[in-house]
Amino acid sequence: MTPKALITGGAGDLAQQIRIELLSAGWEVLSPGREELDVSDASSVKAYFGQIDRLDLLINNAGLFIDKPFVSMKEEDFTQVLDVCLRGAFLCSQAAIKLMSQQREGHIIHIGSFSALTGPVGQSNYAAAKAGIIALSQSIALEYGSWNVRSNCVLPGFLDTKMTRHLLSDSVFRDQLLARHALGRISTVADAARMIVFLHSMSHVSGQVFQLDSRISPWE
Repeated sequence: MTPKALITGGAGDLAQQIRIELLSAGWEVLSPGREELDVSDASSVKAYFGQIDRLDLLINNAGLFIDKPFVSMKEEDFTQVLDVCLRGAFLCSQAAIKLMSQQREGHIIHIGSFSALTGPVGQSNYAAAKAGIIALSQSIALEYGSWNVRSNCVLPGFLDTKMTRHLLSDSVFRDQLLARHALGRISTVADAARMIVFLHSMSHVSGQVFQLDSRISPWE
């Protein structure tokens, strides 16, 4: 049976590269954009998953950031980011687990962020959402491990994508970003996608967080 994967936020650069990697490995891949699957809309999630009879891998990739100073951030700025990044992952994971628990097999990979570990200035909404993703992933891993359902979180690093390219064009920002990396360079979309697909092959790994760049956060 051909394995089936679903990547949310399918129009993004990382999603498209993951799709290429999975297709080359013989997978059937669903990679809907927001017009097909709005992860922040419970009815959209229910309708989309209602068309799926089997799912081997869900990649919660849909994301959004609205960066602003904390006191300038509107309530809708905060809730909109949490709705897409965290609540969307909850809704899709819940729908996927209903299929995976019946199959007694499945894997959910959540796309997190280094921001969850550091809480950068101006990213209180995004950092909170991504910190929640780590906890959500580990809770799922513990609750559904006995059903042979795995859950892991990947922090792909700051990638050069349509979503971030405008930031990298700022030489000051780029220099500051690279200075925080021990290797002095950022991750690539291709490397991140390969690692994410490889992670699925590690059948005994669940509840873990994988950081894919050379930034180092202090031990607590």
